[in-house]
Amino acid sequence: MAKVYVTDLVLRDGHQSHIATRMRTDDMLPICGKLDAVGFWSLEAWGGATFDACVRFLKEDPWERLRKLRRALPNTRLQMLLRGQNLLGYRHYSDDVVRAFVQKSADNGVDVFRVFDAMNDLRNMQVSIEAVKKAGKHAEGAICYTTSPVHDIPHFVTLARGFAEMGCDTLAIKDMAGLLTPHTAYDLVKALREATNLPVHTHSHATSGLSHMAHLKAVEAGASIIDTCIGAFAEGASHPTTQSMVAALAGTEYDTGLSLPLLEEISAYFKEVRRKYWQFESEFTGVDTRVLINQVPGGMISNLANQLKEQNALDKMDAVLDEIPRVREDLGYPPLVTPTSQIVGTQAVLNVMTGGRYKSITQEVKLYLQGRYGATPGKVNEEVRQLAIGNLDVMSCRPADLIPPELDKLRGEADSLAKSDEDVLTYAMFPELGRTFLQERAAGSLKPEPLLPVEAKNGEGAPRFAADEFNITLHGETYHIRLSASGRASETQRPYFVIVDGVSEEVLVEALNEIEVDASSAGSAVSKPTQKAPPAGQKPRPSHKGHVTAAMPGTIVDVLVKTGQKVSAGDPVLVIEAMKMENEVQAPVTGTVTGIFTAKGESVTPDMALIEIQPE
Repeated sequence: MAKVYVTDLVLRDGHQSHIATRMRTDDMLPICGKLDAVGFWSLEAWGGATFDACVRFLKEDPWERLRKLRRALPNTRLQMLLRGQNLLGYRHYSDDVVRAFVQKSADNGVDVFRVFDAMNDLRNMQVSIEAVKKAGKHAEGAICYTTSPVHDIPHFVTLARGFAEMGCDTLAIKDMAGLLTPHTAYDLVKALREATNLPVHTHSHATSGLSHMAHLKAVEAGASIIDTCIGAFAEGASHPTTQSMVAALAGTEYDTGLSLPLLEEISAYFKEVRRKYWQFESEFTGVDTRVLINQVPGGMISNLANQLKEQNALDKMDAVLDEIPRVREDLGYPPLVTPTSQIVGTQAVLNVMTGGRYKSITQEVKLYLQGRYGATPGKVNEEVRQLAIGNLDVMSCRPADLIPPELDKLRGEADSLAKSDEDVLTYAMFPELGRTFLQERAAGSLKPEPLLPVEAKNGEGAPRFAADEFNITLHGETYHIRLSASGRASETQRPYFVIVDGVSEEVLVEALNEIEVDASSAGSAVSKPTQKAPPAGQKPRPSHKGHVTAAMPGTIVDVLVKTGQKVSAGDPVLVIEAMKMENEVQAPVTGTVTGIFTAKGESVTPDMALIEIQPE
């Protein structure tokens, strides 16, 4: 047995698991010289959620990040995570887009493509694997490991044989939730090696506390590459610590040959970097053995927590985690990995938050049940399918077979903004988000979301104060505001005197909500909240059953009705993107649309009335 090789994940999955993929390229580059000197088999540095986060939050060109990392790491393979026909977006793309994306990724610096499909449907990975081989790069076929009545070792061996027939160079066991037990890891690796003779690469999140043992038993069974993460971004929802696994194998026939002192220097650097991103730290970063039942991967846990926190419903987390396995069973036991983790997770949140299972069904669940994501691993709950799509036919072909070539169309749509083929592909992944990014870049107004200073992180029980000096960012422009005084209030308005970028201004504040307090007890509980009609352009609070609201915070993708239009209860009236999934919002009553208070592209929350319907 040759030495074991190590792929480190600190530049991708490590910070994706712990700080919501927020690490900026400028914090990666200074340490690249030392990372390059370690001797890793590869560094996972691109793909997964990094592309989305660069464009959506960091306002960085993801292609430029890849080029910078390629220059900074000349001696190390760069690895990316690719979702097969989904690429890095959340839908299937046409074959010509898949081929173009793989080629451009290779041109810009990717050496190893780990290709997976959320359904483990080999048909959804064939074109991307062919494109990787055509580009002369390393193709790694990834089996999404999960447990269910239909997932067993013979099932995974069949997948491995399919990857071998496609010409894959290595096999990866992608254990995204940390479900792989040590003895199962041994048996699975042994079976895959015997069936294909391909090198096996193991990837297992530390969420359940089993991954260190799983890696060791996998190595004993013949795995030749393991995924780990530099200590500062390791463990919990992330991966086993690189230093720990290197030490565990040192002096054995599996010795990695990597330098512990050098790894510790790198970890110390990232420890300081991580402090800058404290505002994005997930509360679910330790060992959580509930994953052995709910199978929720680390990145999905933090996403769910953030969504529930925005709705002041973090107390519903346990209910959502209990609901996820039920939804997964209803949908035929898909592995929980992007995008199926979002599909199942969003539906579970809706089932809990709307007060009834499948009272509201997301658009993605409907597409899933039509077969548009591929073949389901197990049998679907037919009652749920009927409720979601009625008597619509379920496709049996490869979903992308129904997608005509679209690269030329996308190139035409992005023509006025795209300066390169890479820009066209950015637009292809996320049309609305990509367009905004390219527009802001052209205008020179790209600004990343702000990082709060470490000093702003209050300890437990620390006093909290109302700010009288702050920055406000609006439409990409940041203004420095300082409150200097408040004037005498009239019946409806109070003037405030503020300094905006050094210029004194008077601002009139009009209260939209008034609270009547029991005069007999100053500061007592509210007895009678009253609401005024909002000024033009502001959304009213929902106050009757004809008000349409979103079930969770999100962005309006489309408004499907017009004022004066008659609708029936259950008709779709809005499409909202939440948790990276598009969800239809239905009319709560039958009646006539009398008001529309939102528009495409707006961010909305559950406490806003978005459409008003006058009930019949």
